[in-house]
Amino acid sequence: MLPYIALTTAMLLWASSFIALKTVFQVFDPLFVLFCRMVIATALLLPLMAWRGSRWHYRAGDWKWILLLGLCEPCLYFLFEAQALLYTSASQAGLITATLPVLAALGALLFLRERLGRRAWCGIAISLLGVAWLTLTSESSAAAPNPLLGNTLEFLAMVCATGYVLMAKKLSSRYSALAITAIQTVMGCVWFGVSLLTPWASWPQAFPADAVFWVVYLGAFITLGAYGLYTWSVSKVPVAMAAAFINLIPVFTLLLAGLLLDERLNGWQWLACLLVLGGVMLSQSKRGAA
Repeated sequence: MLPYIALTTAMLLWASSFIALKTVFQVFDPLFVLFCRMVIATALLLPLMAWRGSRWHYRAGDWKWILLLGLCEPCLYFLFEAQALLYTSASQAGLITATLPVLAALGALLFLRERLGRRAWCGIAISLLGVAWLTLTSESSAAAPNPLLGNTLEFLAMVCATGYVLMAKKLSSRYSALAITAIQTVMGCVWFGVSLLTPWASWPQAFPADAVFWVVYLGAFITLGAYGLYTWSVSKVPVAMAAAFINLIPVFTLLLAGLLLDERLNGWQWLACLLVLGGVMLSQSKRGAA
């Protein structure tokens, strides 16, 4: 049960990141936020690795997979998602994350030769149906000035996330979750640090306490906590089954929005949430991968 508890916790953390990003992007430049969260995660991770140690068994040629992993996520993934959240709402961006299980399942089938049974595929389909229902019963928001562009960018982020999941699975037999997460944060520091030197980035003139809190939260709990939990979980369960948990993100996003932003779900939306949860549970059943 531990991998599934870790996956659920990671999804809850990731769901909260949509609210955090939408809030903090109103104050700080997205590139500045992304650079800071990478620096914070790295500063916390390196002492943790020195204390706990980490498995690192380099094999000739691994540099290609390591470079591809970091390029997929956090570099391109965060860049696409940050831009997406400028044009679409947090709830719609959360919906697009439901495409990851399908993309990951196809990727695992093509590159890792992982196969899923009919029950697992049915579970993924049911959860996708629930996510679609959840969106159709949601009210439109003024926070999405160009949802078509924003949702397209979020989908590209999911393509990058698929590459990350596949690379993490490939490397997890030789590198610990801490080592893989450290690779991501260090590459992210370099990538977004260089991006801050371009004319398209801007440094903040003021540092409001609430915005600083969200940046620290993103670096400590999301970049380090969620990615560490998810990377460890991927090493314990099949890629497609782990990716199916992504469908929980839209549900958790709506629940957190109700608690933090005083948004309320109607009866149909609650039924859609139950459909998503039921689909995820079906895809994780013992016979799902048979």
